[in-house]
Amino acid sequence: MIKKRTLAVAITSAALATGAMAQDLHFPIGEGPFSWDWLEEFENLDLSGQTVTITGPWLGGEQDSIRRVLAYFEDATGANVDYSGSDSFEQQIQVDTQAGSPPNMAIFPQPGLAEDLARQDLLVPLGSDAADWVRENFSDGDGWADLGTFENSSGEEDFYGVMYRVDLKSLVWYVPDNFEDYGYEVPTSMEEMIALSDQMVADGETPWTIGLGSGAATGWPGTDWIEDLMLRLHEPEVYDGWVTNDIPFNDPRVIEAIELFGEFARNPDYVAGGPQAVATTDFRDAPQALFDIPPRAFMHRQANFIPAFFPDDVVVGEDVDFFYMPSYDGKDLGDPVLSAGTMMAITRDSNATRALMQFLQTPLAHELWMAQGEFLTVHLGANTEAYASDVLRRQGEILLGADTVRFDASDMMPAAIGAGTFWTGMVDFVGGASAQEIADDIQRSWDDL
Repeated sequence: MIKKRTLAVAITSAALATGAMAQDLHFPIGEGPFSWDWLEEFENLDLSGQTVTITGPWLGGEQDSIRRVLAYFEDATGANVDYSGSDSFEQQIQVDTQAGSPPNMAIFPQPGLAEDLARQDLLVPLGSDAADWVRENFSDGDGWADLGTFENSSGEEDFYGVMYRVDLKSLVWYVPDNFEDYGYEVPTSMEEMIALSDQMVADGETPWTIGLGSGAATGWPGTDWIEDLMLRLHEPEVYDGWVTNDIPFNDPRVIEAIELFGEFARNPDYVAGGPQAVATTDFRDAPQALFDIPPRAFMHRQANFIPAFFPDDVVVGEDVDFFYMPSYDGKDLGDPVLSAGTMMAITRDSNATRALMQFLQTPLAHELWMAQGEFLTVHLGANTEAYASDVLRRQGEILLGADTVRFDASDMMPAAIGAGTFWTGMVDFVGGASAQEIADDIQRSWDDL
């Protein structure tokens, strides 16, 4: 259980009375599946006249959602919170921090960028208590604490970032009616999933649809496959060493994962259109094969955001559904999950900023976005009944039940690798290059850094 007064970031001082401003709050206080008790300690703060500035990647509906969450902090404390979203966040935060004019907080979609700023002493350390709080209150808290731990310019490690809003990548999408019509059952292990794929081929059907196309980012869906397979083949420590290149990219264990991906993506019987279509099919178009009549494919591995690209009349949870990409029964690795998400960090300190960081760590701050939709959390204290749909609740429960949660490896590698040779290597591999050749090429790009 999460305990009050043990949140990660302490407020340096607190006034006795609240100066809260009237707010148009999205959910009435005291109603619904929310942990309203957490507001009490913030109602005892008077932060009137203080402003907290935040920069992040959220625009449109996401920007509206976070502002609705922040309104409760403003209402309780009297502070003003100014969130500004940008589609060029990654570039702007570097310019602002290096110029000495950063916002109070930044929301990082890529921990690697936060690590770069910490190495330049441009992030504010949150301290060991913050890391301990994450370990106690997040699913696989050790992994999330390690994710937010970086070195400063002197090579000393500290904790800088707390995750807020998580994506779930370890999902396989399918059409239940298709499975029922053909007599197929959802697999619960990797062995069963491979056997099901073979059964589909024996029945004259195609099990998988895969697309690596994504404009200038073509190849990234293949990196997600490799990451999921790494977590299912090897201990999480191997994954961690691979991310930092302490384990070389051409280590036999990495090559094993690439070759296993090839058993899906390079098998002409396994993938819609054959291997030649994998590299040229846009990832947004790949799911269409599930909905064709008759289906051109039966399964599609992709993250929780892919329903945005399903046909408009498709109802998730009814017309299409998902299952957890299963682990091997024959390996003692539990149920690992591949994730992505956004990390909160302080770039310019203040008393009100510390208070807001504390608020965003409460179960309530997670629940307030959960109830609006398009939000998953690994916060053990958040009430899963607050999820806006059964679909989101089931996805959230996969995250909470995972034995190991690891962040997208390519997003943590240097950009020249994670958004460069790793992406292009996946395209070359599907095109016919060997796993050894691809792994050697990517390792050479590491060596050249």
